[in-house]
Amino acid sequence: MARVKAFKGLRPPVEIAADLASRPYDVMNSQEARIEAKGNEFSLLHVTKAEISLPEGIDEHSKEVYDKVVENFQMFKDKKWLVKDSEPKLYIYAQTMDERTQYGIVGCTHIDDYFNNIILKHELTRKDKEDDRMIHVNITNANVEPVFFTYPAHKEIDEIVSSVVSAEKPIYDFVAPLDGFGHKFWVINDPAKIKRLEEIFDKDIKYLYVADGHHRTAAAARVGLERKANNPNHTGEEEYNYFMAVIFPDNQLKIIDYNRVVKDLNGLSEEEFIAKLQKSFVVEKVGTEIHRPAKLHEFSMYMNGAWYRMTAKEGTYNDNDPIGVLDVTILSNLVLDEILDIKDLRTSKRIDFIGGIRGLGELVRRVDSKEMVAAFALYPVSMQQLIDIADSGNIMPPKTTWFEPKLRSGLVIHELE
Repeated sequence: MARVKAFKGLRPPVEIAADLASRPYDVMNSQEARIEAKGNEFSLLHVTKAEISLPEGIDEHSKEVYDKVVENFQMFKDKKWLVKDSEPKLYIYAQTMDERTQYGIVGCTHIDDYFNNIILKHELTRKDKEDDRMIHVNITNANVEPVFFTYPAHKEIDEIVSSVVSAEKPIYDFVAPLDGFGHKFWVINDPAKIKRLEEIFDKDIKYLYVADGHHRTAAAARVGLERKANNPNHTGEEEYNYFMAVIFPDNQLKIIDYNRVVKDLNGLSEEEFIAKLQKSFVVEKVGTEIHRPAKLHEFSMYMNGAWYRMTAKEGTYNDNDPIGVLDVTILSNLVLDEILDIKDLRTSKRIDFIGGIRGLGELVRRVDSKEMVAAFALYPVSMQQLIDIADSGNIMPPKTTWFEPKLRSGLVIHELE
């Protein structure tokens, strides 16, 4: 069963929380981070993307940047912009987007659960990205940014969360100016409720599922394993065995679409390309207005100023296979691989991926600019599909799930000692 435990969180004072909280390090490049943090000395981006405190053009993986991470993190603590709770707590973090609110419990999960497949994954990770986050965890001695987990919704957990949310004002309550998403944060102060939540996870919740943050999860687990190996008196209860997660019930989450744009048609003319598509899809031209897929196995394509509806033909997919049922699998196999000869989505320079939060207008922009030649919009993966794949031990194709809102970093931090 899953272990979730309270910890002494490192948190900002109420008056600067909204300014300190930042988007995750991996949703923006260095230039975007400089713009976002401009004029805001409190922004946690000075810790998570510390190259913004140094001259432009510096290698974000250089020793100078990592040294600046350590310096800035210590400064945030010295200036009391981050203050540690005196007792272990669990926390509640609520996010609101499009009038939909999801309530997550912030606690620490155990590295053994990651390696023993109690914490289940659905994506592969890249070692270079893991290594970068490992350095960040080691030099700060902290999980500065949380990972995003989900679990099968549980009635009593919902009731405990509701009892806190309805009875107390949130410690932090703000709307992020960039996207208009709401963020609220409560500290659970009742020891009995904390103890009961820990018990429920330990007794009733068989698995936790990584929704977003596979690289941060892998890095945190590897840091714990490394420290375990270097400690002859290891007990399994040291703080380095735990890493911070926000854990949401599955019935409150929504996955949005993750779309594709391609640079060329592999030497084919538009007519030849559409003819090849018709082997596996019913292809219909639907006009110049943006067209969104309406159901599973239906795709939208934008090319040369026109939108097309593509419906996968019977026999081209397997609804009884957790991977074969996915629209990303159908598109990857029958279009990207078979027709366009794009074999490795992780390394090919001929394809790019656009999260649905940017809207289908971004697909139009990328194609109309002549940067790309065609775009494909997909129907979103469901939470049940994600869980089915994780339960079966399978891995989703790259760039399949996009969760929104993203967790804000800095509302609470977990130190490893």
